[in-house]
Parts: sequence; C-alpha cells; structure tokens
Amino acid sequence: QVQLVESGGGLAQPGGSLRLSCAASGFTFSNYAMNWARQAPGKGLEWVSRILSDGSDTYYTDSVKGRFTISRDNAKNTVYLQMNSLKPEDTALYYCAKGGPGNVDYWGQGTQVTVSS
Repeated sequence: QVQLVESGGGLAQPGGSLRLSCAASGFTFSNYAMNWARQAPGKGLEWVSRILSDGSDTYYTDSVKGRFTISRDNAKNTVYLQMNSLKPEDTALYYCAKGGPGNVDYWGQGTQVTVSS
C-alpha cells in the first residue's frame, strides 16, 4: 500500500534552516508529482510546494518563495523540502502528499516544525 513517511522536523531558531524528507513506497514514485503542505496551530491546511514527476518544474506558495526549495530523488523514492531563513510563522505540521493539482490522493502523517527563539 502507499506509504509516505516524513522526517526532519524539529525546533529551529528564526533565520535557521531545516531539511524535511518524505520517503515514499507502494507506488511508482517517478510517475507522480509530489507536494508539501502545512497546517499551523488553529489554522487550515496550506499548500506549500509541488514538484513535477521528473523534477523539471517546481511551484511555491508566495510566502515561502526564495526561502524554501523542493527537490526529489527518484532513485531513492524521496522528496525533500529545504527550508532556509525560517520565520516563526513557518511553525506548522508539515505533510507530504502524492499527486498533481486536484488529484492528491495520499498524505503522510506529518512532521512538526517549530520556529522559535
């Protein structure tokens, strides 16, 4: 069955960096776009970034452009989110998800990112 397992979250100081990973299994990873989304305390789910199946193009929500970078390694069935210049408002539970726009069908369990001094 499809499994998405996120890791790499934790506590970071404002201005710091974290790198999230999402290990995928149970499907042909290289055939699917992958996403990162987040949910801050008391707020709704927010899409953060998407990468196409072959890594040829990436997309970001405006609030993370220039600070976050999504990438993937199809040989390792893993998608990454490099987060730099972190801000307190980046504090959230971060999820990876499989699929393109309007076609996301599986989610991981999430990894917590807390940005605080």
